[in-house]
Amino acid sequence: MISLDAAKHSPRDDTPRRDVIVVGGSAGAIEALKATLAGLPKDLAAAVLVVVHIAPASPARLAEILQRGCALPVRSASGDEPLETGRVYVAPPDRHLIVEAGRVRLTGAPRENHSRPAIDPLFRSAALVYGPRVIGVVVSGRLDDGTAGLWAVKERGGIAIVQDPDDAAHPDMPRNALQYTVADHIVRAVDMGPLLARLVGERVPMNAGAVPRALELEVKIAMEANALEQGVMTLGPPTPYTCPECHGVLARMEQGGIPRFRCHTGHAYSLDSLLVSVTEKAEEALWNALRAVEETVILLNEVGAGHPLTDPRRNGAPEDPRFLERAREAQERANLIRQAVLRHQALSLESIRGSRASISASPATSPLAPPMPPPRT
Repeated sequence: MISLDAAKHSPRDDTPRRDVIVVGGSAGAIEALKATLAGLPKDLAAAVLVVVHIAPASPARLAEILQRGCALPVRSASGDEPLETGRVYVAPPDRHLIVEAGRVRLTGAPRENHSRPAIDPLFRSAALVYGPRVIGVVVSGRLDDGTAGLWAVKERGGIAIVQDPDDAAHPDMPRNALQYTVADHIVRAVDMGPLLARLVGERVPMNAGAVPRALELEVKIAMEANALEQGVMTLGPPTPYTCPECHGVLARMEQGGIPRFRCHTGHAYSLDSLLVSVTEKAEEALWNALRAVEETVILLNEVGAGHPLTDPRRNGAPEDPRFLERAREAQERANLIRQAVLRHQALSLESIRGSRASISASPATSPLAPPMPPPRT
Protein backbone atom coordinates (compact mmCIF):
# COMPACT_ATOMS: atom_id res chain seq x y z
CA MET A 1 0.00 0.00 0.00
CA ILE A 2 1.26 3.46 -0.89
CA SER A 3 -0.03 6.90 -0.11
CA LEU A 4 -2.01 8.74 -2.76
CA ASP A 5 0.56 11.53 -2.85
CA ALA A 6 3.28 8.99 -3.60
CA ALA A 7 1.08 7.36 -6.24
CA LYS A 8 0.48 10.71 -7.95
CA HIS A 9 4.15 11.63 -8.00
CA SER A 10 5.59 8.27 -9.01
CA PRO A 11 8.94 8.74 -10.77
CA ARG A 12 7.76 6.39 -13.52
CA ASP A 13 4.71 8.44 -14.48
CA ASP A 14 3.49 11.68 -12.95
CA THR A 15 0.19 11.67 -14.89
CA PRO A 16 -2.77 11.68 -12.45
CA ARG A 17 -4.94 8.59 -12.53
CA ARG A 18 -8.26 7.60 -11.04
CA ASP A 19 -7.35 6.30 -7.58
CA VAL A 20 -10.02 7.49 -5.11
CA ILE A 21 -13.33 5.63 -4.84
CA VAL A 22 -16.08 7.03 -2.57
CA VAL A 23 -19.18 4.93 -1.93
CA GLY A 24 -22.38 5.86 -0.12
CA GLY A 25 -25.60 4.12 0.79
CA SER A 26 -28.23 3.64 3.45
CA ALA A 27 -30.99 1.06 3.81
CA GLY A 28 -30.11 -2.09 1.88
CA ALA A 29 -26.58 -0.86 1.21
CA ILE A 30 -24.68 -3.54 3.12
CA GLU A 31 -25.56 -6.32 0.69
CA ALA A 32 -24.71 -4.07 -2.26
CA LEU A 33 -21.38 -3.16 -0.66
CA LYS A 34 -20.52 -6.78 0.07
CA ALA A 35 -21.12 -7.64 -3.58
CA THR A 36 -19.10 -4.62 -4.74
CA LEU A 37 -16.10 -5.21 -2.49
CA ALA A 38 -16.03 -8.90 -3.33
CA GLY A 39 -15.33 -7.95 -6.94
CA LEU A 40 -12.27 -5.79 -6.18
CA PRO A 41 -8.78 -7.27 -6.76
CA LYS A 42 -6.30 -7.43 -3.89
CA ASP A 43 -3.85 -5.21 -5.81
CA LEU A 44 -6.36 -2.40 -6.44
CA ALA A 45 -4.39 0.82 -6.97
CA ALA A 46 -6.99 3.02 -5.31
CA ALA A 47 -8.25 4.00 -1.89
CA VAL A 48 -11.88 3.12 -1.14
CA LEU A 49 -13.93 5.17 1.35
CA VAL A 50 -17.38 4.04 2.47
CA VAL A 51 -20.25 5.80 4.25
CA VAL A 52 -23.42 3.99 5.30
CA HIS A 53 -26.09 5.65 7.42
CA ILE A 54 -25.94 4.03 10.86
CA ALA A 55 -27.37 5.02 14.22
CA PRO A 56 -25.00 6.99 16.49
CA ALA A 57 -25.11 4.35 19.24
CA SER A 58 -24.53 1.40 16.89
CA PRO A 59 -21.46 -0.77 17.50
CA ALA A 60 -18.72 -0.11 14.94
CA ARG A 61 -18.92 -3.52 13.27
CA LEU A 62 -19.60 -2.49 9.67
CA ALA A 63 -15.94 -2.87 8.65
CA GLU A 64 -15.88 -6.35 10.15
CA ILE A 65 -18.96 -7.34 8.16
CA LEU A 66 -17.61 -5.90 4.91
CA GLN A 67 -14.23 -7.58 5.37
CA ARG A 68 -15.83 -10.97 4.77
CA GLY A 69 -15.28 -11.81 1.15
CA CYS A 70 -13.14 -8.72 0.41
CA ALA A 71 -9.50 -9.22 -0.61
CA LEU A 72 -8.54 -5.71 0.54
CA PRO A 73 -8.06 -4.77 4.20
CA VAL A 74 -11.25 -3.14 5.49
CA ARG A 75 -11.00 -0.98 8.61
CA SER A 76 -13.04 1.61 10.47
CA ALA A 77 -11.36 4.96 9.96
CA SER A 78 -9.53 5.91 13.13
CA GLY A 79 -9.25 9.66 12.74
CA ASP A 80 -6.30 11.49 11.27
CA GLU A 81 -4.44 8.87 9.22
CA PRO A 82 -2.76 8.50 5.82
CA LEU A 83 -4.93 7.91 2.76
CA GLU A 84 -3.42 4.87 1.07
CA THR A 85 -4.26 2.82 -1.99
CA GLY A 86 -5.29 -0.79 -1.54
CA ARG A 87 -7.34 -0.07 1.58
CA VAL A 88 -11.02 0.34 2.42
CA TYR A 89 -11.88 3.04 4.99
CA VAL A 90 -15.32 2.79 6.64
CA ALA A 91 -17.00 5.67 8.48
CA PRO A 92 -17.71 4.78 12.14
CA PRO A 93 -20.97 5.75 13.86
CA ASP A 94 -21.60 9.44 14.60
CA ARG A 95 -18.61 10.78 12.65
CA HIS A 96 -18.30 12.29 9.19
CA LEU A 97 -15.59 10.70 7.02
CA ILE A 98 -13.63 13.46 5.26
CA VAL A 99 -10.79 13.43 2.73
CA GLU A 100 -7.85 15.83 2.90
CA ALA A 101 -4.76 15.84 0.69
CA GLY A 102 -3.19 12.48 1.48
CA ARG A 103 -5.16 12.12 4.74
CA VAL A 104 -8.41 10.73 6.11
CA ARG A 105 -10.18 12.55 8.93
CA LEU A 106 -13.19 12.01 11.17
CA THR A 107 -15.20 15.01 12.35
CA GLY A 108 -18.16 15.74 14.57
CA ALA A 109 -19.43 18.52 12.30
CA PRO A 110 -23.20 19.19 12.10
CA ARG A 111 -25.36 16.45 10.67
CA GLU A 112 -26.30 16.59 7.02
CA ASN A 113 -29.59 15.15 5.79
CA HIS A 114 -30.20 14.24 9.44
CA SER A 115 -27.21 11.84 9.37
CA ARG A 116 -23.69 11.60 10.70
CA PRO A 117 -21.89 10.03 8.96
CA ALA A 118 -23.44 11.50 5.82
CA ILE A 119 -22.56 10.74 2.21
CA ASP A 120 -22.46 14.26 0.78
CA PRO A 121 -19.58 15.51 2.99
CA LEU A 122 -17.35 12.60 1.95
CA PHE A 123 -18.13 13.01 -1.75
CA ARG A 124 -17.65 16.79 -1.68
CA SER A 125 -14.34 16.60 0.19
CA ALA A 126 -12.96 14.02 -2.25
CA ALA A 127 -14.13 16.08 -5.23
CA LEU A 128 -12.52 19.21 -3.80
CA VAL A 129 -9.11 17.63 -3.20
CA TYR A 130 -8.81 15.06 -5.98
CA GLY A 131 -11.17 16.27 -8.73
CA PRO A 132 -11.09 13.97 -11.77
CA ARG A 133 -9.24 11.26 -9.83
CA VAL A 134 -12.46 10.46 -7.95
CA ILE A 135 -15.02 7.77 -8.70
CA GLY A 136 -18.32 8.32 -6.87
CA VAL A 137 -20.72 5.44 -6.28
CA VAL A 138 -24.28 5.63 -4.93
CA VAL A 139 -25.98 2.39 -3.90
CA SER A 140 -29.22 1.35 -2.20
CA GLY A 141 -30.77 3.68 0.35
CA ARG A 142 -33.72 5.83 1.35
CA LEU A 143 -34.16 9.52 0.55
CA ASP A 144 -31.45 11.41 -1.33
CA ASP A 145 -28.23 11.82 0.62
CA GLY A 146 -25.41 11.46 -1.92
CA THR A 147 -27.28 13.20 -4.73
CA ALA A 148 -25.55 16.56 -4.22
CA GLY A 149 -22.23 14.87 -3.48
CA LEU A 150 -22.30 12.78 -6.65
CA TRP A 151 -23.11 15.92 -8.65
CA ALA A 152 -20.02 17.59 -7.13
CA VAL A 153 -17.86 14.59 -8.09
CA LYS A 154 -19.12 14.76 -11.67
CA GLU A 155 -18.79 18.55 -11.81
CA ARG A 156 -15.14 18.29 -10.82
CA GLY A 157 -14.41 15.81 -13.61
CA GLY A 158 -14.88 12.56 -11.70
CA ILE A 159 -16.82 9.44 -12.67
CA ALA A 160 -20.42 8.91 -11.44
CA ILE A 161 -21.66 5.36 -10.93
CA VAL A 162 -25.13 4.47 -9.65
CA GLN A 163 -26.53 1.10 -8.69
CA ASP A 164 -29.37 0.11 -10.99
CA PRO A 165 -32.53 1.10 -9.07
CA ASP A 166 -34.15 -2.18 -10.11
CA ASP A 167 -31.25 -3.99 -8.43
CA ALA A 168 -31.36 -1.92 -5.21
CA ALA A 169 -33.27 -3.09 -2.14
CA HIS A 170 -34.27 0.55 -1.61
CA PRO A 171 -34.15 2.47 -4.91
CA ASP A 172 -34.71 6.02 -3.56
CA MET A 173 -31.04 7.04 -3.41
CA PRO A 174 -30.13 5.67 -6.85
CA ARG A 175 -33.23 7.22 -8.44
CA ASN A 176 -32.65 10.62 -6.86
CA ALA A 177 -28.98 10.58 -7.89
CA LEU A 178 -29.96 9.77 -11.47
CA GLN A 179 -32.53 12.58 -11.51
CA TYR A 180 -29.85 15.26 -11.17
CA THR A 181 -26.60 13.67 -12.41
CA VAL A 182 -25.88 12.04 -15.75
CA ALA A 183 -24.29 8.82 -14.54
CA ASP A 184 -21.40 7.37 -16.48
CA HIS A 185 -22.44 3.85 -15.48
CA ILE A 186 -25.66 2.31 -14.10
CA VAL A 187 -24.93 -1.25 -13.01
CA ARG A 188 -25.98 -4.07 -10.71
CA ALA A 189 -24.08 -4.44 -7.45
CA VAL A 190 -22.53 -7.71 -8.59
CA ASP A 191 -21.00 -5.91 -11.60
CA MET A 192 -19.75 -2.91 -9.62
CA GLY A 193 -16.42 -4.38 -8.46
CA PRO A 194 -15.14 -5.46 -11.89
CA LEU A 195 -16.21 -2.08 -13.33
CA LEU A 196 -14.29 -0.17 -10.64
CA ALA A 197 -11.23 -2.34 -11.22
CA ARG A 198 -11.31 -1.38 -14.92
CA LEU A 199 -11.74 2.33 -14.24
CA VAL A 200 -8.98 2.60 -11.63
CA GLY A 201 -5.71 3.72 -13.17
CA GLU A 202 -7.24 5.61 -16.08
CA ARG A 203 -5.33 8.80 -16.86
CA VAL A 204 -7.16 12.01 -16.04
CA PRO A 205 -6.56 15.73 -16.74
CA MET A 206 -3.93 17.46 -14.64
CA ASN A 207 -6.27 20.32 -13.67
CA ALA A 208 -9.92 20.16 -12.60
CA GLY A 209 -10.41 23.91 -13.02
CA ALA A 210 -11.37 26.57 -10.52
CA VAL A 211 -12.86 25.36 -7.23
CA PRO A 212 -16.41 26.66 -6.66
CA ARG A 213 -16.63 28.83 -3.56
CA ALA A 214 -19.70 26.97 -2.29
CA LEU A 215 -17.91 23.62 -2.51
CA GLU A 216 -14.92 24.92 -0.59
CA LEU A 217 -17.13 26.51 2.06
CA GLU A 218 -19.21 23.38 2.62
CA VAL A 219 -16.12 21.21 2.97
CA LYS A 220 -14.78 23.63 5.59
CA ILE A 221 -18.03 23.27 7.53
CA ALA A 222 -17.66 19.48 7.37
CA MET A 223 -14.14 19.97 8.75
CA GLU A 224 -15.69 21.64 11.84
CA ALA A 225 -15.16 25.26 10.80
CA ASN A 226 -17.64 27.82 12.17
CA ALA A 227 -20.37 27.90 9.51
CA LEU A 228 -21.53 31.43 10.33
CA GLU A 229 -18.01 32.86 10.25
CA GLN A 230 -17.34 31.07 6.97
CA GLY A 231 -20.30 32.88 5.39
CA VAL A 232 -22.84 30.06 5.13
CA MET A 233 -25.75 32.52 4.97
CA THR A 234 -24.32 34.02 1.78
CA LEU A 235 -24.92 30.75 -0.07
CA GLY A 236 -28.54 31.63 -0.73
CA PRO A 237 -31.56 33.65 0.40
CA PRO A 238 -33.25 32.99 3.75
CA THR A 239 -36.43 30.92 3.70
CA PRO A 240 -39.50 30.74 5.97
CA TYR A 241 -38.29 27.30 7.12
CA THR A 242 -36.42 26.62 10.35
CA CYS A 243 -33.80 23.96 10.98
CA PRO A 244 -35.46 20.86 12.48
CA GLU A 245 -32.42 20.35 14.73
CA CYS A 246 -31.46 23.81 16.06
CA HIS A 247 -34.47 25.89 14.87
CA GLY A 248 -32.26 28.43 13.11
CA VAL A 249 -33.31 30.07 9.84
CA LEU A 250 -32.55 27.95 6.76
CA ALA A 251 -30.97 29.50 3.68
CA ARG A 252 -31.85 27.96 0.33
CA MET A 253 -29.05 27.09 -2.07
CA GLU A 254 -29.14 25.40 -5.45
CA GLN A 255 -26.37 23.70 -7.43
CA GLY A 256 -26.95 21.61 -10.50
CA GLY A 257 -30.67 22.19 -10.08
CA ILE A 258 -30.59 20.44 -6.68
CA PRO A 259 -32.42 22.46 -4.00
CA ARG A 260 -30.78 22.28 -0.58
CA PHE A 261 -30.95 24.13 2.73
CA ARG A 262 -28.43 25.14 5.41
CA CYS A 263 -28.77 26.90 8.76
CA HIS A 264 -26.16 29.21 10.25
CA THR A 265 -24.90 26.52 12.66
CA GLY A 266 -24.13 24.23 9.72
CA HIS A 267 -26.90 21.62 9.54
CA ALA A 268 -27.75 20.77 5.94
CA TYR A 269 -30.85 19.29 4.31
CA SER A 270 -31.86 18.18 0.89
CA LEU A 271 -35.45 18.91 -0.11
CA ASP A 272 -36.45 15.31 0.64
CA SER A 273 -34.73 15.08 4.03
CA LEU A 274 -36.20 18.44 5.04
CA LEU A 275 -39.71 17.27 4.10
CA VAL A 276 -39.28 14.11 6.18
CA SER A 277 -37.91 16.04 9.16
CA VAL A 278 -40.63 18.72 9.03
CA THR A 279 -43.46 16.18 8.89
CA GLU A 280 -41.87 14.16 11.71
CA LYS A 281 -41.66 17.34 13.82
CA ALA A 282 -45.31 18.06 13.00
CA GLU A 283 -46.30 14.72 14.51
CA GLU A 284 -44.16 15.43 17.55
CA ALA A 285 -45.90 18.79 17.97
CA LEU A 286 -49.34 17.15 17.70
CA TRP A 287 -48.47 14.61 20.40
CA ASN A 288 -47.24 17.44 22.64
CA ALA A 289 -50.47 19.35 22.03
CA LEU A 290 -52.51 16.24 22.89
CA ARG A 291 -50.51 15.70 26.07
CA ALA A 292 -51.02 19.32 27.17
CA VAL A 293 -54.79 19.28 26.55
CA GLU A 294 -55.21 15.90 28.29
CA GLU A 295 -53.30 17.24 31.31
CA THR A 296 -55.80 20.11 31.34
CA VAL A 297 -58.67 17.59 31.35
CA ILE A 298 -57.13 15.69 34.26
CA LEU A 299 -56.56 18.82 36.34
CA LEU A 300 -60.05 20.24 35.68
CA ASN A 301 -61.68 16.92 36.62
CA GLU A 302 -59.65 16.71 39.82
CA VAL A 303 -60.55 20.25 40.84
CA GLY A 304 -64.18 19.81 39.87
CA ALA A 305 -64.51 16.59 41.85
CA GLY A 306 -62.72 17.97 44.90
CA HIS A 307 -59.97 15.37 44.51
CA PRO A 308 -57.71 15.09 47.58
CA LEU A 309 -54.60 15.24 45.39
CA THR A 310 -55.35 18.85 44.51
CA ASP A 311 -56.75 19.95 47.87
CA PRO A 312 -56.73 17.44 50.79
CA ARG A 313 -59.03 19.72 52.80
CA ARG A 314 -61.78 19.25 50.19
CA ASN A 315 -61.84 15.45 50.44
CA GLY A 316 -65.45 14.46 49.99
CA ALA A 317 -66.52 17.98 49.03
CA PRO A 318 -69.38 18.31 46.52
CA GLU A 319 -68.57 18.46 42.83
CA ASP A 320 -68.17 21.84 41.13
CA PRO A 321 -69.98 21.63 37.75
CA ARG A 322 -68.14 24.65 36.37
CA PHE A 323 -64.82 22.81 36.31
CA LEU A 324 -66.37 19.56 35.11
CA GLU A 325 -68.01 21.34 32.16
CA ARG A 326 -64.67 22.90 31.16
CA ALA A 327 -63.10 19.45 31.44
CA ARG A 328 -65.68 18.05 28.99
CA GLU A 329 -64.94 20.89 26.55
CA ALA A 330 -61.22 20.23 26.81
CA GLN A 331 -61.80 16.53 26.22
CA GLU A 332 -63.61 17.32 22.97
CA ARG A 333 -60.58 19.31 21.83
CA ALA A 334 -58.28 16.46 22.86
CA ASN A 335 -60.36 14.04 20.77
CA LEU A 336 -59.95 16.26 17.70
CA ILE A 337 -56.18 16.46 18.20
CA ARG A 338 -55.98 12.68 18.70
CA GLN A 339 -57.80 12.13 15.39
CA ALA A 340 -55.37 14.50 13.66
CA VAL A 341 -52.24 12.85 15.06
CA LEU A 342 -53.45 9.34 14.26
CA ARG A 343 -54.09 10.38 10.64
CA HIS A 344 -50.76 12.20 10.32
CA GLN A 345 -48.09 10.77 8.01
CA ALA A 346 -44.37 11.40 7.77
CA LEU A 347 -43.83 12.21 4.10
CA SER A 348 -40.99 11.90 1.61
CA LEU A 349 -40.88 12.75 -2.08
CA GLU A 350 -40.61 9.07 -2.97
CA SER A 351 -43.57 8.06 -0.79
CA ILE A 352 -45.74 10.74 -2.42
CA ARG A 353 -44.65 9.75 -5.92
CA GLY A 354 -45.36 6.11 -5.10
CA SER A 355 -48.82 6.88 -3.73
CA ARG A 356 -49.68 8.95 -6.81
CA ALA A 357 -48.48 6.14 -9.06
CA SER A 358 -50.63 3.62 -7.22
CA ILE A 359 -53.63 5.94 -7.41
CA SER A 360 -53.21 6.49 -11.15
CA ALA A 361 -52.68 2.78 -11.72
CA SER A 362 -55.78 1.73 -9.79
CA PRO A 363 -59.20 1.63 -11.51
CA ALA A 364 -61.40 4.66 -10.97
CA THR A 365 -64.04 4.16 -8.32
CA SER A 366 -66.92 6.55 -7.91
CA PRO A 367 -70.36 6.24 -6.34
CA LEU A 368 -71.75 7.58 -9.64
CA ALA A 369 -69.89 5.05 -11.80
CA PRO A 370 -71.83 2.04 -13.10
CA PRO A 371 -71.02 -1.23 -11.33
CA MET A 372 -68.40 -3.46 -12.91
CA PRO A 373 -69.87 -6.47 -14.71
CA PRO A 374 -69.37 -9.81 -12.95
CA PRO A 375 -66.53 -11.97 -14.27
CA ARG A 376 -67.45 -14.53 -16.90
CA THR A 377 -67.60 -18.11 -15.78
